[in-house]
Amino acid sequence: MADTKNFYITTPIYYVNDVPHIGHAYTTIGADVMARYKRMTGHEVHFLTGTDEHGQKIYESAAAKGMTAQELTDVMAENFKKLLPVLNISNTDFIRTTEKRHEKVVQSIFSKLVEQGDIYKDTYKGLYCVPCETYVPESSVGQGSTCPDCGRPLVEMEEESYFFRTSKYADQLLDYYESNLKAIMPKSRYNEIISFIKSGLRDQSVSRTSISWGIPVPGDERHVIYVWFDALINYLTACGYESDQSQMDKYWPQVHHLMAKDIIRFHCVIWPTMLMALGLNPPVRVFSHGWWTMEGEKMSKSKGNVVDPFEMVNLYGADAFRYFLLRQVPFGTDGDFSESAMVQRINSDLANDLGNLLSRTVSMIIKYREGVVPTPPSLASIDLELSEVARTSCELYLEKMDDFAFDEALKAAWTVISRANKYIDETMPWKLGNEGEKDRLDAVLWGLVEALKLASMMISPFMPDTGHAVWSQIGFCGDPANLKWEHYKWGEPTAGIMKVHRTKEVLFPRIDIELWAEEKKARDLSKGKVVDPGEHEPQIGIEDFSKIELRVGQIVKVEEVPRAKRLYKLEVDLGYERRTIVSSIKADFTQEELLGHKIVVVVNLKPVKMCGVQSDGMLLAASMSGHEGLSLLAPVEDIPLGSRVH
Repeated sequence: MADTKNFYITTPIYYVNDVPHIGHAYTTIGADVMARYKRMTGHEVHFLTGTDEHGQKIYESAAAKGMTAQELTDVMAENFKKLLPVLNISNTDFIRTTEKRHEKVVQSIFSKLVEQGDIYKDTYKGLYCVPCETYVPESSVGQGSTCPDCGRPLVEMEEESYFFRTSKYADQLLDYYESNLKAIMPKSRYNEIISFIKSGLRDQSVSRTSISWGIPVPGDERHVIYVWFDALINYLTACGYESDQSQMDKYWPQVHHLMAKDIIRFHCVIWPTMLMALGLNPPVRVFSHGWWTMEGEKMSKSKGNVVDPFEMVNLYGADAFRYFLLRQVPFGTDGDFSESAMVQRINSDLANDLGNLLSRTVSMIIKYREGVVPTPPSLASIDLELSEVARTSCELYLEKMDDFAFDEALKAAWTVISRANKYIDETMPWKLGNEGEKDRLDAVLWGLVEALKLASMMISPFMPDTGHAVWSQIGFCGDPANLKWEHYKWGEPTAGIMKVHRTKEVLFPRIDIELWAEEKKARDLSKGKVVDPGEHEPQIGIEDFSKIELRVGQIVKVEEVPRAKRLYKLEVDLGYERRTIVSSIKADFTQEELLGHKIVVVVNLKPVKMCGVQSDGMLLAASMSGHEGLSLLAPVEDIPLGSRVH
């Protein structure tokens, strides 16, 4: 019998024909939270993420950029690798489908399935979606012969292809799902897949002759292996299939996949039938989350409303970003991202509730007990009520975490935090201290430390740095992430030997909403729209461009804008006059780097106030994907200030 204390969790491997966005961050954070939680429940965890690097889209994008497909994937994969430490992700492996270890496993599996008759050669004719790299059944074709997933036009194709006998395993797959009702979550996705299987499964085309960027079919190199067949096998490659049988035995029976809802048919139909053909167990669970919109609108690079996870972490910190994404909406449903909603949660949940609870507790123990956590001689009914709230909340938290109900688990944690704050108001420890009620004060301070101890454990998977900060300030050594829930007990005999300490930094400083709104306006103005390198704006006439007055200027003075984190107030010499320009480039340049720099200025913009300072113009800068900062536009030669740019 397999050891159920082993746990294998994966994100999908992300297609590298894009830069990381909120969807990638959301899935990866969700998987990381579950991995961290499972470690705290005593599991040994194998946590995989990576990149999907084959297919026609990659080949075409590389050709358009004058690169080989391998050169492009090498560059783009680095963007996804860089995101992991930024989001504080604890993955144990990162796989790329262009790695030799993966190619070897894919070709071996393909050959095995051919030999046993589960893959055969035939001719395929049908409607094909190039962006999705898949044939679309006639029953699923969208209006105007478009792809039902991406909405783009389909093209009719006919080619020789190898096929996998998906239909052969339809009954076995249905039996598996009807015996494992939580194998697909949430329930709506389970119902969708069951209905799809019952409608009848067709054999799946698993090779292409029309493209060259992929893993060659062994023994028939006119064909390359279909990108989805190749990509799904990554989960086996990284688990040691045909290279480390002990790791396969340890982790494979406990594999869990996380992904967005648009790719569940591949993972819940094609993938488990492939595994059945190989004599392996299907995944224990496939959990699909929803999609994010941006303030009610579908995200689009051309609209400039794509959420950049690098920027969000830079502005608010990884823990706040992680907390917001998993607290704001249930993990299985669609969500709407609003930066203002995140700021409000930071202020209310993190600064007011958690931050104030920690600050007040530590301050009172320092004031009344010289920093030493007291030992309570006895407990009153109100103290016991706090412990009962903690007990029931802890049980609910563990139950919800096991079902990937992250928002409900966080609500359970905040039930403890909110009750502890109310407990302070009800017991009034400052009054107990002033009136010399030593025993009651000791019980109250001890209860608050116990509540914070539990809270730090509960939030640790979601906010690793914050959990550790709370744990440390209330006097514990180590990290709550290294504890095991089976050993947790309210009121362990730690009082009297622990000493709290206060740090200079506030756990979560409150954000000034008015100042934040002005800074956000400045950011939006300065960065404009987020545009893909291969995507262009609508064409304009020369008369439109001629309305923009561009001149050469020189920065002669640089000042910080009071209370603004990202703004500089620049004095720019245009030769014929000096202008004040406010720009959100503080994160990219020091004052010394800017001083004396020649720039190109838009001089006929309408003035705008940013954080109380009027800005009379805008400088120009270029940015590249990869998040390496900005480069100011400047003339190559030394030309007079005020010269027109044509």
